[in-house]
Amino acid sequence: MSLSIFRPYSFIPKLTIEACALDILLQMQKTHNYLPKFPLDASRVAEFLGLDVVWDTISDDEYGAIAARILPLEKLIEINDRIPQLQGGLGESTIAHEIGHWVLHIDRTEVERQIRLKHRGLAIKVEPLLCRSLESTEGVEWQAQYFAGCLLMPQYYLLQLSQAKNLAKWQHLYQIAEQLGVTISNLVHRLQDLGWIYCDSQQKEIYLLKNH
Repeated sequence: MSLSIFRPYSFIPKLTIEACALDILLQMQKTHNYLPKFPLDASRVAEFLGLDVVWDTISDDEYGAIAARILPLEKLIEINDRIPQLQGGLGESTIAHEIGHWVLHIDRTEVERQIRLKHRGLAIKVEPLLCRSLESTEGVEWQAQYFAGCLLMPQYYLLQLSQAKNLAKWQHLYQIAEQLGVTISNLVHRLQDLGWIYCDSQQKEIYLLKNH
């Protein structure tokens, strides 16, 4: 038997996605063992949500390389260790991206129901959720990546880090990226989404849009 635990695609406003990420951080603050510390260890967030994270070899399928996948009934996130670019800050972003799929796109109530049925002997098959590119600007992939940015770079912490910093200076941006454990590209995208800066991609110039 094959059942779906994936929610139908729907538009999710940015504010709603950011609120979902912030809610998780606030819940973690109430649990001594999971107090959020930055740079954020995305694997700890996954653990808090009842998910395991493993780095493993994921073979290509007929459509090409797979960066990561979620096995819903196993509550498992697998990151492809054959892709060296996923190490470091991009690795944290990849795990946070998968958490975004778990929170936004998987019906967790239905997951629990199907686990109960499976434990009672019903042979249930659930296809994994596959991620091929984290750079997609469309649909569920964009939503998951926006969630990842909100989780790893929450607005309240960005406000703290940007005190006494000039966000129009690359040197200061690199310092903040290092403190957050994210790539400079992810930080710039996040600050632009918040409307704090504008980056001229042609001339590599940063313009400050909002003082903090």
